[in-house]
Amino acid sequence: MGAQRTTFDKLQRDRAKKAKQAAKRERRQEKSAETDADAPDITLPEGEGPLTAAELMAQVEAITRSLEAGTITLEEFEDAKAELMERVSLD
Repeated sequence: MGAQRTTFDKLQRDRAKKAKQAAKRERRQEKSAETDADAPDITLPEGEGPLTAAELMAQVEAITRSLEAGTITLEEFEDAKAELMERVSLD
């Protein structure tokens, strides 16, 4: 007794499934390439002195956008935010 052969419909379903997976993979890669190009740079201002309110707000907005875009993790966001808050002048 021979092995049961695969039906044409099953082959078609398998091919369609693989084509759908390939298309999804390409969309994800294109999306990640776009976000990498559009990603803001999260370099914090150098130095040890206090930040002005405008500098602080600009940096907080930049790291928040990076978090929302998925270019940094929540842990990296918290670290950057804590570093900025240490430099806030309380005068």
